[in-house]
Amino acid sequence: MNNPFIYVLSDSVGETADLVVKAATSQFHQSEAIIKRIPYVEDYATLSEVVALAKLNDGIICFTLVKPKMRAFLLKEAEENGVPVFDIVGPLIDKIQTSYKLQPRYEPGLVRKLDDDYFKKVEAIEFAVKYDDGRDPRGILKADIILVGVSRTSKTPLSQFLAHKRLKVANVPIVPEVEPPQELFQVSAKKCIGLMISPEKLNNIRRERLKSLGLNDGAIYANIERIKEELDFFEKVAGKIGCQVIDVSNKAVEETAGVILNKLYKH
Repeated sequence: MNNPFIYVLSDSVGETADLVVKAATSQFHQSEAIIKRIPYVEDYATLSEVVALAKLNDGIICFTLVKPKMRAFLLKEAEENGVPVFDIVGPLIDKIQTSYKLQPRYEPGLVRKLDDDYFKKVEAIEFAVKYDDGRDPRGILKADIILVGVSRTSKTPLSQFLAHKRLKVANVPIVPEVEPPQELFQVSAKKCIGLMISPEKLNNIRRERLKSLGLNDGAIYANIERIKEELDFFEKVAGKIGCQVIDVSNKAVEETAGVILNKLYKH
């Protein structure tokens, strides 16, 4: 069986159509599809050319074209040439139009346009990077959320996950030999989240981390007594702050984020 040819046409980037096609083809393991993306289609000549190519290669065409005349032309051209074609977005636009008596804008690329929400997301991601791992305590005073915990409690990935939710997150590592920054005690305790983990779980995580770096997993960093000392110190700091503490021992980053977001929205 020859690998199927699928032409992905769009009057914008074509990312939506590409993802849909890849999701569909992933269900067929017998042969790998050859996907050809043709973005920013603006003229009928390109449509005719793709139909000719699809016919030559026994391919099919999947598309996201929002302009009715372009859609109609492609559908007619494909039918005349016996080329299978699939309209990904058009039927849904039509359904919304008829169901709610709304008039479409028929403007390509609207979903990709930059808006305030996009910039808030970028700003939050940049904030999380800048104030990661206690690099600059001043970030604590500017943050929407401050994560506090010992090393390897998923503070950084959690910061990035929450940043994608447009939240400015700073995280602070807690180490017995280093006094926590005073800024932690100057902000509302409601903004601070302590991340607790069981000594055994942390021991396993740290040992694996050392192995991945080619280091001896018997180092003090993964010593169980040292870990208990760090966690005891963390509990004292969290108690002094008066913040909520979440046990992340058996939680994925997404689960912990869900707990934090629920808490934040309640407030």
